[in-house]
Amino acid sequence: MFTSPDLPAVTVLGLGPMGRELAGAFLGSGLRTTVWNRTPGKGRELAERGATVAGTPEQAVAAGELIVVCVVDYDASDAILRRDEVSRALKGRTVVNLTADTPGRARDTADWAATHGIDYLDGAIMTPAPSIGTPEAVFLHSGPRDLFERHRSVLEVLGGTHTHLGEDTGRAATFDIALLDLFWTAMAGYAHAVAIARAEGVTAGELAPFAQGIGAILPPLFEQFAQDADSGTYSGEINPVTSAASTMAHVVEVSESHGIDAGVMRAVEGMARRVIGLGHGADGFIRVAEVLGRH
Repeated sequence: MFTSPDLPAVTVLGLGPMGRELAGAFLGSGLRTTVWNRTPGKGRELAERGATVAGTPEQAVAAGELIVVCVVDYDASDAILRRDEVSRALKGRTVVNLTADTPGRARDTADWAATHGIDYLDGAIMTPAPSIGTPEAVFLHSGPRDLFERHRSVLEVLGGTHTHLGEDTGRAATFDIALLDLFWTAMAGYAHAVAIARAEGVTAGELAPFAQGIGAILPPLFEQFAQDADSGTYSGEINPVTSAASTMAHVVEVSESHGIDAGVMRAVEGMARRVIGLGHGADGFIRVAEVLGRH
């Protein structure tokens, strides 16, 4: 792999599936790339492509101008970055932390970085590892805008879109948490739907095309519900909460008639019933968000 000494040097800390793809994309663009992983051996294929495999995280950090971190959580990233020898090596460099965790942990790490003379951007990757280096990749970033713009050209070799969400370092993690909430509750709903269908003699394959149709209904609803939530209108013209709660009760009944745990749907129905009990039965389902957010 040809690399140019005129290009900035990057370091990738963490070589799980996502970290390996990040490092591979940097290498593919001709960037001088150093990698490190807590468990030895994962950098062998990257080394064959031209990466330098560092023996220690401080050696890896010292080799790069831009340090990209992608590990399992902030406990793992803190264990690497906050070692005295590593934090000293990081001084004057930029860390882009693509590790998933909470907004509070992102802000805390930004504060720690500032006290150690380290430039810091937080980020989130919203697409699977194989998307890295392709137009389908989606990256979210938060932190100082000028820092993001300074490194944007290097980050963009990772492919896809890179959106700066604001100066508050916790915003990328906030989007990440909210979108993961949406994804996993949707996947839980699909798994539950498959269980009900199978109990009634319908295969998952038979259900799938119609499930995709339900999925296609959602994007315009998201947009409409966002407008309702932001404006406080909570329109129930399409489907009031009272009607929604009735259909939820049917799902619970059929589930439990087959001995299928209906705890998730019972919880959702409980939210809807709470909205109705507060006198908002004619409103749309998104009123639930306002009620859940009450302290």
